Amino acid sequence: MNNNAKVITPFSQPEQLYAAVDLGSNSFHMVIVRVVAGSVYIIGKVKQKVRLAAGLDRDMVLDQPSLERGWKCLETFSERLQDIPVSNIKIVGTATLRLATNADVFIKKAEQILNHKLNVIDGEEEARQIYLGVAYTSANQGNSLVIDIGGASTEVIVGNDMSPIHLVSINMGCVTFKERFFADDTLSDQNFERAIEEATSLLKPLIDDFISFDWQQCLGASGTPQAITEILVAQGISDSIRIDYLHNLKQQCIDCERIDLLQIEGLTESRRAIFPSGLAILIALFEQLNIEEMQISGGALREGLIYGMLDNMQQNDRRLQTLKQCIERFHIEPEHANRVKDISLSLFEQVQNQVLLGKVDCEAILMASAMLHETGLHIEYKLHHQHGAYILSHLPMVGYTQQQRAGIKTLVQCHRQEINLSLFSSFHPEVRQALLILVRVLRLSCLLSIRRKDNLLADFTVEASDEKWTLTFPKGWLKSHPLIDAELANEKWQQYKVGWILECY
Repeated sequence: MNNNAKVITPFSQPEQLYAAVDLGSNSFHMVIVRVVAGSVYIIGKVKQKVRLAAGLDRDMVLDQPSLERGWKCLETFSERLQDIPVSNIKIVGTATLRLATNADVFIKKAEQILNHKLNVIDGEEEARQIYLGVAYTSANQGNSLVIDIGGASTEVIVGNDMSPIHLVSINMGCVTFKERFFADDTLSDQNFERAIEEATSLLKPLIDDFISFDWQQCLGASGTPQAITEILVAQGISDSIRIDYLHNLKQQCIDCERIDLLQIEGLTESRRAIFPSGLAILIALFEQLNIEEMQISGGALREGLIYGMLDNMQQNDRRLQTLKQCIERFHIEPEHANRVKDISLSLFEQVQNQVLLGKVDCEAILMASAMLHETGLHIEYKLHHQHGAYILSHLPMVGYTQQQRAGIKTLVQCHRQEINLSLFSSFHPEVRQALLILVRVLRLSCLLSIRRKDNLLADFTVEASDEKWTLTFPKGWLKSHPLIDAELANEKWQQYKVGWILECY
């Protein structure tokens, strides 16, 4: 026996595992994470449609079948929780358990099944935790409006970075509204209008308090916004939500006439029954709060519970942490990543005042694309731009919206070789226009840094219009750098093939 042999420790240490359980009005959720060197990795997710709220009668009593569905679900959760320290587990109940007059019956048996305390949190605490879950997984872009439509309640929050400023929990949700306004399964214009009117009446007393805040972004947390985004992406419309898209989806529902006949491309079977009611609530929110656009957040209540147990996570810059983790994970050369990033931002600084960019966070997308453009080298060189795009399309990128992640992936895929304009076709026109400018910036930045040395970078200027860009270098510089001169000549040809003009002097 070799006495010098190293002892191999198990990959998962129990003290590194955390779990959050959310007993919602529509679904019960459990998420399990592993924390390594300050990074959080999801290693397990369980979601079961329990529809607890559907079991509430007029007297707010939960019927026996709903109680049984809930307990049966918790039996499956319980076994998994046995592997996690009790101090690292949080279990909460939300709106239905707040409303049910016999909630104590459910809670007593649930705690026996789980062998853990179950806390029924009030609406304000639920809203606070939802906001924190969104904040932990999103970037600080000034004031944010956060909306979460649950089964029996809807949370609306305005906050800045890690601090919720104003929040409310409203007793309306996709399950309760389904029972009230779509109980006969009829998808009529009248049923939609009744649901929208009721949601509007519940929102009216709260509107003035919210519109007094100037928010820079609106984020939807899971549920209905997530389902709508999946539909819009599947139909090639957009990956952000706008009011005209919502009215279009409403008409698609009405055209189907009944919930059991509801067939919309991108809508999952599990979401079908409660989709129309959630859609009606979201339409009212958009109209009353004058929301122009909504992006999907990567986090909500469960993430708020998880990160709340991790003391050291609050002060981290989520985007920088994500980029650092990716660079380490995929063995990207940090010096070169920063080199391409610096050239990209310098080039973009010159370009941004010369072209139309719209309301897109270009610097965030460009910075990430530049630093992660060599992700695919982890696999091989020849098609590393495609490998990188594939990896990034399946990688959770904390701090970036779904739209931003899609933009980063697309730029990485197009940073070298032929330019495929069809990759940009699924984006909203405003976003597409910005990304087409950014891909030109990124391609030039990668080309100009091809020697991978800081002292070989030239001072250059750029004049840009929609199609024609002109790069001007110091006199004689291109002649003394034949490699870059040749690469620029090839880039001229690649851009010419898609209708762009590049001149270099």
